[in-house]
Amino acid sequence: MRVAVVGTGVIGASWTTLFLAHGHEVVATDPAPGAEERFRAVLAEQGADPGAPEFTADLAAAVRDAGFVQENGPERPEAKDEIFAVLDAAAPPAAVLASSSSGIPPSRVQQACARHPERVLIGHPFNPPHLIPLVEVVPGERTGEDAVRAAMDFYTSLGKRPIRLRAELPGHIANRLQAALWREAYSLVDQGVATVADIDAAITHGPGLRWALIGPFLGQHLSGGAGGIAHVLEHLGPPMEDWWGTLGDPRLTPGLKEKIIAGVRDELGGSAEAAVSTERDALLHLLLDAKSRTDHL
Repeated sequence: MRVAVVGTGVIGASWTTLFLAHGHEVVATDPAPGAEERFRAVLAEQGADPGAPEFTADLAAAVRDAGFVQENGPERPEAKDEIFAVLDAAAPPAAVLASSSSGIPPSRVQQACARHPERVLIGHPFNPPHLIPLVEVVPGERTGEDAVRAAMDFYTSLGKRPIRLRAELPGHIANRLQAALWREAYSLVDQGVATVADIDAAITHGPGLRWALIGPFLGQHLSGGAGGIAHVLEHLGPPMEDWWGTLGDPRLTPGLKEKIIAGVRDELGGSAEAAVSTERDALLHLLLDAKSRTDHL
């Protein structure tokens, strides 16, 4: 399939690496000065052939023969309007127009598409898309079922784990769950309960290890013994409700921002961020490979 990648920043380049790995023909487009050079350099860093995709600054030309379009432009409604007006006019009618937007509702994106709003949806990846399987597929008010099925099938063919949302919400699902965790983490820092490093350690050496394998509901079920999640809800539900009442409601004041920034700096302890990212990605490869060889996870 010919796939058009609109916007070649971090997310667009990562999508391209994935599309190329699965044998798709890719044409990429980005109007920013120097975008092509940066794009091809990132592809090389990610192990993809930097010369494989076509590149053009002409948005309409890029999508003219595409079977699927993955848009990764600026996270601003007015920017999406400009992009999707061109996509609507130039892309083949059967092409799905998927936006990687992490928060703009698909119904808002569809407003720019007078011809074929029924093929517009959100296909929100989790960063980096070429490694993390999750894709949140969010249809808008005018999205057709054919487009939803086509997107789910396409992402599945890439080895992704797409999930379909039944309602439009700011931040979709995964980012809302992250935001809930960040909210309490920031509050704990603000209260001086623990350092940034200790809070990160509480996740990475505790529940985060399980969360990479089983989700919060199944995790609760398995922790409930023979009674499963029914036992957990009956016996630990009331204390959990009490905890909910004590969760923080922080505000990102200049003081809190500085605490967080300084805490991350201390946690890195002089380690190069690139080296940490490289180790993270290497371990992700190992984890995903191990999960692929299990029967249930």
